[in-house]
Amino acid sequence: MRILFVEDNPDLRSLVIGHLASRGFAVDGVGRSDDASAAMAAARYDLMLLDLGLPDGDGSCLVEEARRLSEGLLPVVILTARDGLAERIRLLNLGADDFILKPFDLSELEARIRAVLRRPGARTGLSLRCGDLSIEPGSGDLRVGDKRPVDVGRREMALLEELMRACERTVVREALEDRLYSFDEPVTPNALDQTVSRLRRRLALAGSTVVVETKRGIGYRLSARQAAA
Repeated sequence: MRILFVEDNPDLRSLVIGHLASRGFAVDGVGRSDDASAAMAAARYDLMLLDLGLPDGDGSCLVEEARRLSEGLLPVVILTARDGLAERIRLLNLGADDFILKPFDLSELEARIRAVLRRPGARTGLSLRCGDLSIEPGSGDLRVGDKRPVDVGRREMALLEELMRACERTVVREALEDRLYSFDEPVTPNALDQTVSRLRRRLALAGSTVVVETKRGIGYRLSARQAAA
């Protein structure tokens, strides 16, 4: 899952990005509203984490822009230092899906993000199934059949989620790289191939009959035909 974090404090931005990245999210951090607009135009996000006090204007305009660009599908969690009732009502009427007061605990922030992503209608809110595999994107719960949850790395989970959304259809390399890596993250030419290799080993060890197929020069896809057979 990919998050756009709009916050002009570089220390707070770095702290939050580091925590969320360690928990399985790809995070693009920007400090200005114009940079946020450019990021939303260039990439597809699952959620925007937004501080309204930005150096080039009130971040409120980004909420409306996010709705327009995503056709209302991009959840927005707002960071605020103001906790009055009028302010909470204003943020909700603005279109925020949730808000969290500064200063905040990183674990609470993560929990609120996951709760928003689990809500009905969110892109990540529905269970994903392909063959004998199932994922609950909000919790990261992967199962093979009715077995206990399978433990996979955060990058492999992100890859599998994208492939499961297109079960039996090929996903091009560029789209996968866009979803798995943030703008500032160094990516080697074979990074995606290595992630695919690790995912294949994990699925085989878990006893899944779903396989990751390579479409040479194009990308990858999940094949559930063996499971169906």
